[in-house]
Amino acid sequence: MIIYLINLPRLVKQIILFVVDSFLLILILLSSFAIRNGFWSIPHNEGESLNIFIFCVPFIAIPIFIKFGLYRAIIRYIGFQALWQILKAISLYALIIGLILFMTSIKGFPRSVLIINWLLAIMAIGGSRLFSMWLINKFQRNSNLLYKNVLIYGAGSAGRELSIALKYSNEFNPVALIDDDHSYQGRSLGGLEVLSPLKLAILIQEKNISEIFLAIPSLTRKRRSEIMTFLSHLPVQIRSLPGVSELARGKVNISDLTEISIKDLLGRTSVVADKDLLAHNISNKVVLVTGAGGSIGSELCRQIIYLNAKILILYELSEFALYKINSELSKLDLSNLKIYPILGSVQNKNRFSKVVNLFKVDTIYHSAAYKHVPMVELNNTEGVKNNIFGTLNCAEVAIEEGVKTFVLISTDKAVRPTNTMGATKRFAEQLLQGIANSQNQTQFSIVRFGNVLGSSGSVIPLFKKQIREGGPITVTDANMTRYFMLITEAVELVIQAGAMASSGDVFVLDMGQPISIDALARKMIDLSGLQYGDGNQPNDITIEYTGIRPGEKLFEELLIGDNVSKTSHPMIMRAKEAFIDLSTLKLILINLDSAIINNDSKLIRKLLVEAVPEFNPQSGIEDLLYSKDVKN
Repeated sequence: MIIYLINLPRLVKQIILFVVDSFLLILILLSSFAIRNGFWSIPHNEGESLNIFIFCVPFIAIPIFIKFGLYRAIIRYIGFQALWQILKAISLYALIIGLILFMTSIKGFPRSVLIINWLLAIMAIGGSRLFSMWLINKFQRNSNLLYKNVLIYGAGSAGRELSIALKYSNEFNPVALIDDDHSYQGRSLGGLEVLSPLKLAILIQEKNISEIFLAIPSLTRKRRSEIMTFLSHLPVQIRSLPGVSELARGKVNISDLTEISIKDLLGRTSVVADKDLLAHNISNKVVLVTGAGGSIGSELCRQIIYLNAKILILYELSEFALYKINSELSKLDLSNLKIYPILGSVQNKNRFSKVVNLFKVDTIYHSAAYKHVPMVELNNTEGVKNNIFGTLNCAEVAIEEGVKTFVLISTDKAVRPTNTMGATKRFAEQLLQGIANSQNQTQFSIVRFGNVLGSSGSVIPLFKKQIREGGPITVTDANMTRYFMLITEAVELVIQAGAMASSGDVFVLDMGQPISIDALARKMIDLSGLQYGDGNQPNDITIEYTGIRPGEKLFEELLIGDNVSKTSHPMIMRAKEAFIDLSTLKLILINLDSAIINNDSKLIRKLLVEAVPEFNPQSGIEDLLYSKDVKN
């Protein structure tokens, strides 16, 4: 009933208010007579003029109410100003009916009734709107499961102002106020209890808190940093917000406002997805995602669940990552979808085969990979085992078990690689291209793209943390550029590209123009309201250049050659690239396997150069393992 009323056209709502107010005004006037006389009755006198007057009062009051804007105010946001207008409108209405009675010959209308009527009208007209506001807000909060429960750190004026603003928001639900001041603790401000910071951990767990808003603008930067450090270990997002009045008076900077928008950093427009392509390999199918707990894998899972998959299998090596994504998806209303979290490594072919066979998988999105460049450079044996042999295992199982579609998630670092990670991904690409040409049972495709903003390996979370801590921001080189894309957009395009494949296709996503990492850092400083400087001013954030790490390139590429064609999607290109034949790669694989067993890091790099001729390795970190200094 309430949701029906909320969704009515505004004109209809105003007519309902006219009718309700008219009924209330008549009832209030009759009640005023009852209070004056001590009993309930319809007052009357000779000629029944009093009765006529009573039932005509809405024609006096409603025009006044309209003039004072009582029907323009949005009830769910009604505030003191609206209540003041109600008081003035009712007072004028009471004054006018008093003048009418004084100037006419209507009898039987005691003067005390005018005062009683005025008081009751204020309570009834104002109270009806306050009650409606409470009812609507309560219903919308109870019906909206997407509200985020938040805590406000700071019970001063800024915290109180923020709590009032959040109560009317469509996104946040303030649960309590937190303050270090013992004089505040235990009190209630604006209906919210003020608690000690020592209770934060319990509150976060019991109330499912997702964010904490720091609302103490008068703090020094050092004290704010101390509080942020105290809060940083908690499993919630931290935002720093000033009070509205302090911001307006210039007491704080806009830097203390909310999180930086990742979309602001890109400045690119997304293309509307093709629903048919999204559903092609997923709708009513059994879908398996390897690396389901990673940045790309978890986003794949989030999008797959809304594309009517029959079964979703989360295949993940990390127990914690698997638990996290499974818990997130389990909270959603997915009555028509079964989700199975499977703990396992793509390096274990037998286990992977058992899982694919058991569930009769239709589509595999192979996202599992070691992707951190310096880590793989230092541990190249594990990088090869996971990125090359793991991919080979998954591809062979897909063919053996009759999987219809197999999509490999690749990277721009596979193009003319200068690091082991990129070389292993290019090797994996060639393996799939060769396997695709040797059979026609499973449709293999490769989707290659650059960095995604907001992922665990992205510079964005690091830069945010460094800005929050007051700097400095660490940038490897002032001239370094990278391709960036929103993780949600990238995954959406991956799914669509996989649906357009004819076996062996290499798809490249349109990443737009490469972005300077140095410019990105400066833009994030600007969006935070701070300024790039030498650190001598309170709002200065410095940038430190740390130098390129082993295996890193100043710029990345997306295409190996120039043979690229458009597809039906403007953001997806199809690349035709040469690759080493499968028989040659298998011989290299035999030698790689032997090198891994012997932990021969240098031979592994030599074999990678043989398999990926464009691989131009830099001085690898793994050389440290064989240096005289380390041995001694």
